[in-house]
Amino acid sequence: MKILIKNSYIYDPYGECFHAGDLLIDGDRISAVGRFEPDADLTLDAEGAFLLPGFVDVHTHGRDGYDFTDADETAMRVMAQGYLKNGTTTLMPTLASAPSVEALAGASDIINSVKKNTGGANFAGVHLEGRYLNPEKRGAHAPEMLAEPNIEELDVLMDHMGLPCHITAALELDKCGFAEHAKERGATLGLGHTAATYAQALECYEKYGVNFTHTWNAMPPLHHRGGGAVTAGLCTGAYCELICDGIHIAPDVVRLTYNAKGSNRLVLITDSMSATGMPDGDYSIAGEACTVVDGIARTGNGALAGSTLDMKRAVENLAEFAGIPLSSALRCATLTPAEAVGIDGEVGSLEPGKRADIIMARINGKKLCFEKIICGGVPADIN
Repeated sequence: MKILIKNSYIYDPYGECFHAGDLLIDGDRISAVGRFEPDADLTLDAEGAFLLPGFVDVHTHGRDGYDFTDADETAMRVMAQGYLKNGTTTLMPTLASAPSVEALAGASDIINSVKKNTGGANFAGVHLEGRYLNPEKRGAHAPEMLAEPNIEELDVLMDHMGLPCHITAALELDKCGFAEHAKERGATLGLGHTAATYAQALECYEKYGVNFTHTWNAMPPLHHRGGGAVTAGLCTGAYCELICDGIHIAPDVVRLTYNAKGSNRLVLITDSMSATGMPDGDYSIAGEACTVVDGIARTGNGALAGSTLDMKRAVENLAEFAGIPLSSALRCATLTPAEAVGIDGEVGSLEPGKRADIIMARINGKKLCFEKIICGGVPADIN
């Protein structure tokens, strides 16, 4: 089916601006962008609305009462619909620590079983953020579920996860060639839940091109006599994830991070957990019980346990906290995260040949109002 969207302003992530034009969808792909009058099966008049790429969330554990680590196919489809209604058209389902390698492998199998038919947002691949973490910086991950990096386990997990695959680990614990083996098998890597020194973190970036997982969180605090992983992330060309809810990172530190990285290296993530889109109450993540009060999830010892953030609010918050135009913040939720995990050939921008994942929205200052969402060329019900 061919769909023509006319009279719109189309987002350009490279220039961080909008251009007046039309957009043609053919099947599940963007066919052309510009000014034209081609034949189409359906013509939509945007009436001056803005067209944005669907958001790309590369670090999210779940929402709507479910967690990817233990969700069945039905639950995964419920989550996929929830993500889509909030503007996320592509995500990397993220697996936290689990009781066993077999549990993580089984969760990966279920993710892949619904991958081509989620009924909602597209599952691009698996993000493993569990098990191979530093106990000193475990956050909400149960200590009994952690282990040192292990190549034999990695092979089992990657056989089930497939590609694309992103792996977060405390690579200062790598004594077996874990990172090198993961790269050889095609994974991208994140340094996270880490006590790495600056030198160790810099080596991880220079050798393996690591991203920095939820920068600032689950890392040693920045100190003027020892920069640690935070400084390595901010002072290199690395991609740096950021949870921009105003809770995990103070707004002034968000501004500092953006000023250091810019929109082409700062990756907005939600790190959302099962309570996202749900009432306050008792939940769990990574083997730890947590309580959500006023939308803030904490374990019994007070550690933050993921967020209840969605990407729309993350974009709006970044624009406000960093004092930047919404057009700059949008890149951090679209093309930049796609580039960070190597899926930018498919998603992240409104270019011919890419998936037709499109948000039609009105913009009021630094706020977004969705009018229509198209995912894979199919208009979605967002009510």
